[in-house]
Amino acid sequence: MGKLALVLGAAAAACLLAAGNAVSDPAFAGQCGIRAQQTVWGEYGWPSLLPILAKPGTLLAVSQRGGYYASEARRRGAATYAFDLKLTKRVGGPAAPADPANIQTAAENEYRKAVSASGGCATPLIVENELFGAGTPTPWTASTAQYRANVLAYLQDLAAHGAHPALLVSKPPFTGSSDAVAWWLSVAKVADIIREVYPPATTIWPLGPIRGNRVLRQRYRQAVADFTSIGIPAHRLGIVLSFLSQIGGGGRNRMRPASAWYQVVKWEALSVKHVAREVGLGSVLSWGFQMWNHKEMDPDKPKAACVWVWARERRLCNAPRMLGRSFDRSLVEGQIRLARGAVCRVEGLGAVGAHGVGSLQALTGDRGAALSSLFERVVEAAARPVSRRAVFAAQRQVIRSSFQGRRTAYLAALRQAHATPGIALSVLGDEIRRARLEQSRAAPRPTRGAVAAFYAAYPDLLVRRVHVSPAPPWLGRRTGFAISESAPQRLFTLPAGRKSRIATLLGSFAVRPLGPTQPLGSLPLSKVRSGIVAALRGFERAQSFERWTIRQQTHALNRTICLHDQLPQPAAIDLTEYLPFLRIQ
Repeated sequence: MGKLALVLGAAAAACLLAAGNAVSDPAFAGQCGIRAQQTVWGEYGWPSLLPILAKPGTLLAVSQRGGYYASEARRRGAATYAFDLKLTKRVGGPAAPADPANIQTAAENEYRKAVSASGGCATPLIVENELFGAGTPTPWTASTAQYRANVLAYLQDLAAHGAHPALLVSKPPFTGSSDAVAWWLSVAKVADIIREVYPPATTIWPLGPIRGNRVLRQRYRQAVADFTSIGIPAHRLGIVLSFLSQIGGGGRNRMRPASAWYQVVKWEALSVKHVAREVGLGSVLSWGFQMWNHKEMDPDKPKAACVWVWARERRLCNAPRMLGRSFDRSLVEGQIRLARGAVCRVEGLGAVGAHGVGSLQALTGDRGAALSSLFERVVEAAARPVSRRAVFAAQRQVIRSSFQGRRTAYLAALRQAHATPGIALSVLGDEIRRARLEQSRAAPRPTRGAVAAFYAAYPDLLVRRVHVSPAPPWLGRRTGFAISESAPQRLFTLPAGRKSRIATLLGSFAVRPLGPTQPLGSLPLSKVRSGIVAALRGFERAQSFERWTIRQQTHALNRTICLHDQLPQPAAIDLTEYLPFLRIQ
């Protein structure tokens, strides 16, 4: 217990320096035959898989002192590293920690075996399987604290001998206290931390290539972020993937057919490769190709192993030749490969550009809102295109009605709002599109109770009896009482008895007011009922449109690829909230 307290105190002082000192920390790349590389890839193979996995530049695990398997792997050009399957024999467990007096001797013995396993290298990589109770919150019990102290002391002793230990962690770490963070930082000073991420292929395959790869990337990123968020540099972190065949161990999970599993294996390789490059990950390991019991005697593993190494480096194995023409050999489907300047692509619909997001962000003040708005536009435009002629006509109407025909005043208003003329035209196009899409939505006739409730709730709303040609949706007929919340506002200031023309998003209408503007409550319900019905149906169409567009956008996300998987949030965003002078009824 005293050693743990000392270590935690020292680690707390070193917390702020952890990331900065990472460059001088031990690294196993370039040592013991391991190829120098930003991300080290290593496999837990099997003797029958040597022709596939043992190649110049590969790295294979050896769990014993060495022997034929290790020497044969090295003869074929692979490097070897030690994989300690029984860490509990050295340090115990949270409920029954080992005697701390025996830790140093256990580390010395394991180091000697690792030197042999790596072919005599004095700085061997040793992967330790595995930490129990990673998510246990503090304060720890006495036995858990001793177990954690044992693990740390064991890793420190291995490092003191010259080894490069790496600790496997199967669960998300608890990092909610300074004591817990200090322990993880202490581990990272002497060892790599390798997070086990084992999503079953049976849950990934049904998602398809776009969603499946996205889910994998997000899982891998989160596994790394759990540690980088507390100051551990990414190059001291790794991920291990499972290729076990049995149910419950991640990997294949007895998936059928085998061809589907091969595709998931390819997705896993491509996705973890992408994340490794994106975050600067130190290592990626595989686990599960071994066939040491009847549940793992899987004749499809050689092909899966070939796909795994081929997808990351094609020279390592010829998967297309091994699997034949039925194998989908695409290395781009579902991957983040976007055209220059694009931040998102919706398959079959279009793309969202970085420049567009940046320009719109200047208007909204929020990147997320800008991205979601542009995504909404892509989805809705596929359902209802709007002609440039209609957009420019709307622009002329805005300049005429809101700026007395002065284009210079219009442009000045745009500059003041941090918007460009191009943005304004796009917003006008959105308005026209939305109005047309709303109009196409079904709106059942409201009940008598709903009409009466509206009449009672809004007695101060303005109404006016008008004759309109053609019959507009906000009136429901040619002659009747228009209500201010649904009809164009200009209608309520027109001179009585004189015919005028009002331009709206749904077209131009000839309007002749037949009476004065007055409050809704000043008229009997029987006279204004039809106007209320038209207004309520308009409100229902607007709500129906919002439900529809969010549903369409949610479906579109299934075929959307974005940089860093930063997806837009489906929403119905009205950009005239930022540019109210563009609002046309």
